[in-house]
Amino acid sequence: MTAPDTGRNGQTDGGRTPPVTLASLAADLRSEADRANERRLLVLAGDADATRHAAVDAIEAADLPVPDCTAVSAAEDWPFEHVGPRQSRELLGRTQQAIVLDGHDECSPNAIGRTVGAVDGGGLYVLLAPALDDWAERRDAFDETLAVPPFEVDDVDGQFRRRLVETLRAHPGVAICEVPESYDGPESEAVEIRDDGLTEPYPVRPRETPEPPAGATFDDDVYRACRTVDQAEAVHELEALRDGESDPAVVVEADRGRGKSSAAGLAAGALASEGRDVLVTAPERRGADEIFARARERLAAADGLAADAEGRIDADSGGCVRFARPPEAATLPGDPDAVIVDEAAALPVSLLERFLDGPPAAFCTTVHGYEGAGRSFDVRFRGSLSDSGREVVDVRLDEPIRYAAGDPVESWAFRALLLDARPPVDQLVTDATPETVSYETLSPERLPADDHLLREAFGLLVLAHYRTEPDDLARLLDAPNLTCRALLYDGRVVSVALLAREGGLSEETRERVYRGDRIRGNMLPDVFTSQLRDREGGVPVGYRVMRIATHHAVRSGGLGSRLLAEIEAEFSGDDGRDADLRSEQVDYLGVGYGATPELLDFWRENGYRTVHLSTTKNDASGEHSALMVRPLTDAGADLAARHAEWFRERAPGVLAGPLSGVDPDVIRRALRAVDDDAVPEKPGLSERDWRVVVDAANGMGSYHAAPAAFSHLALRELTLGRAGLEPGEERLLVEKVLQNREWADVAEDLGRVSTRMTMRAFGDACEPLVETYGTAAAKAHREYWD
Repeated sequence: MTAPDTGRNGQTDGGRTPPVTLASLAADLRSEADRANERRLLVLAGDADATRHAAVDAIEAADLPVPDCTAVSAAEDWPFEHVGPRQSRELLGRTQQAIVLDGHDECSPNAIGRTVGAVDGGGLYVLLAPALDDWAERRDAFDETLAVPPFEVDDVDGQFRRRLVETLRAHPGVAICEVPESYDGPESEAVEIRDDGLTEPYPVRPRETPEPPAGATFDDDVYRACRTVDQAEAVHELEALRDGESDPAVVVEADRGRGKSSAAGLAAGALASEGRDVLVTAPERRGADEIFARARERLAAADGLAADAEGRIDADSGGCVRFARPPEAATLPGDPDAVIVDEAAALPVSLLERFLDGPPAAFCTTVHGYEGAGRSFDVRFRGSLSDSGREVVDVRLDEPIRYAAGDPVESWAFRALLLDARPPVDQLVTDATPETVSYETLSPERLPADDHLLREAFGLLVLAHYRTEPDDLARLLDAPNLTCRALLYDGRVVSVALLAREGGLSEETRERVYRGDRIRGNMLPDVFTSQLRDREGGVPVGYRVMRIATHHAVRSGGLGSRLLAEIEAEFSGDDGRDADLRSEQVDYLGVGYGATPELLDFWRENGYRTVHLSTTKNDASGEHSALMVRPLTDAGADLAARHAEWFRERAPGVLAGPLSGVDPDVIRRALRAVDDDAVPEKPGLSERDWRVVVDAANGMGSYHAAPAAFSHLALRELTLGRAGLEPGEERLLVEKVLQNREWADVAEDLGRVSTRMTMRAFGDACEPLVETYGTAAAKAHREYWD
């Protein structure tokens, strides 16, 4: 029976009105959503097959057109479009009247984030789930991705779904129906309506029609193609990309669904129709689909489309819109006239800064969303923009494109996925110092119980890192290999570290990895075993610092170092406390990240030592990854020592090969962070080798007469730093000796007046090496020149 008086807005009149059925509820939800240009969320909980049939019936009862409906489900028997759970990304940039997200076999937070924004105003978002009271205790295919070795799926917690259910039950605009296994149709009174989800909103106000702004230079048709006044204003500001003299930078910010990518696409098409070459980049190629779709539409409408291929649109005017992945795009291939960077906050600042040396550029970014919303974009990159001398044009889009402002389903998604999570406001933490904070464990049980603490901790992780997605929230709450530590000031999170347990792998697992299998959630052991061929690399237990973030208002104040010191004390057993991990011996702490000089210095100053520098660049960051280790036990020290020694031994080969183009400052700092014990007690140069080095220091002889000798000395000095070379001299050793660049290239890169002056500077750099490391015979030969 349908329970009377169960909806938030429900009323009972003693049974005189017809009972509410699934069919009537679906029709009412659709009618209300359509009247307000909002969406409604319908939850169907119960048996998998029954809820799937009920979803189809509800969509039919709501009179939603089948071509505008999509099911995201592991089941395949649907009367409308169907995609698998792992293909939910295909709905990005699309708009549907109804989307059914089937959470029975797999409930991924990413899938929720990708699909909820694809429902148009007046539509329904239908979520299928097991019985809500039991959902958190069930394990599914997404949970299996959280169970990284050596953990099993039964070790996964259910905190994310427990919290998800709470938001569903508490939020307006969400209807909840319990569907029995014996479900026999949309009129059945056996469907129990726990909440009708009706909010009785006001009718939607008419949307203002965009008009070409005064002084616009793009064709009027470009502005008539805009959906909102906000979007037209953004396109107008993007006209600045036509200015190739002052090279302005346009920053376009918006929440999801506000049309920023569409605005960028309209501007790109308008620029191409004028004969301009527009280079587009984004973290992923499909992420730029909306830009290309709107650019193609604009060129086709103007009869200016000459050719259309994957990743490139050519216009009759000779202009084009073309795509390149971020690291390649940062080199400005083909000398474009303008650059558009979509989802810019999902790229590291060091990569974004490279676009400031080129033509006019637009940086479009999502403020709240799984695409990435790094605080580094707002703080660090804003500083780089100011220092660049470019005219900066800021645009913000607030009006939703697909539905009305205040849509309850958008509000629910923001809350459920913490898309709007933020760290504490600056004023509350500016007095925090390493002496005034407390070190605390943020356990998966504590965080959901304190929504304020969860929002601050996750918000700090989101805003300090350039790639965060809803799945990361579930990992934080449920993954058995992850744990979180933080520094709190007056109850506010000012620094946080997310740690991943790695290693302690069985012999069988290690053998599989050694033979080429990849292992999830174990970055360092995987590299040690599969790439560096260390059969025992997965034996010691380590904790990798996946992410560490300090509130921007108190950065550079020592809080990050204080947090790392507390973690080390806890995990090594030197803190005097009963830690929750004390039952398991932790052999080392580790970290892996895109190497920059500043980060290498930070980790070295905190006791971490380089054991590997990847020979390939990360696709997203365009940087080479550094792996560093901080031993805590003898087993950890043995692991670190052998890999530090192997890193030093292979350095001459990789630095002159795949790493020959790496920034010499990265090489300098990576080598300075190698453990001193990895350096042999003596350089091991022959008498002749020393004679060549001494002669070179005195302007005679040639580096090429004994390159290995110079390589040994350069590695020694760059690791130990005992000769006291200036940074410019160290860069010279890196580029000429270790990276084996031509003299002319070295001179140009280091800003030397000539090749001859560069060679003379090289000789000057060799003198302290002879003084510091030379044998008695070497110093005697130096007297010959004196």
